[in-house]
Amino acid sequence: MERVAVIDFETTGLSPDHGDRATEIAAVLLEDGRVVDRYQSLMNAGVRIPPFIAELTGITDAMVRQAPPAAAVMAAVADFVGDTPLVAHNAAFDRKFWDAELARIGRVRRQEFACSMLVARRVFPQARSHKLGALVEFAGLPVAGRYHRALADAEMAASLLAHLAAELRRRYAVGAISHALLREIQAVQKHQLDKCMERHRQSAAAAA
Repeated sequence: MERVAVIDFETTGLSPDHGDRATEIAAVLLEDGRVVDRYQSLMNAGVRIPPFIAELTGITDAMVRQAPPAAAVMAAVADFVGDTPLVAHNAAFDRKFWDAELARIGRVRRQEFACSMLVARRVFPQARSHKLGALVEFAGLPVAGRYHRALADAEMAASLLAHLAAELRRRYAVGAISHALLREIQAVQKHQLDKCMERHRQSAAAAA
């Protein structure tokens, strides 16, 4: 797999459209199944963290008061990621916050997101749940730290992504799994994965 950036946000709620803001972000650069670099920071958006969110994440108002301003953190992580294709677990959530926080500093995302949760639903439909923790347990992957902290979740999502790519290569006897192929897989119905991979295999053979 080419280099991708696996990101994870911790936030004050579910939607930036309702005034929720990011409190922490991590980005893990994954290349050929191996983590090659990391970025992590708490971020101070000047908003109060609801008590149930503080309990879930362990991130408190006192912690973010000592953190760099959200604008500075987003500028730094956007520069760190650059144009690298993006991946997140439940990317619909992280994409909203990535775009909203970038917009606050006058920047626009230039690359697409792939979603490891949607890909896992196609590759491992038998898993009892497709939440990150359940998939880490299902695949026997190491727990990188406390769930609902950005760096640990990004590390585990990266590990899961590498596992999914390896499983696809093994199951379908194909070469590298590209970000574009991940996006194609996440868009098909669960029962169409075999056909999707056969189209990919034939296309790769024709191009060889």
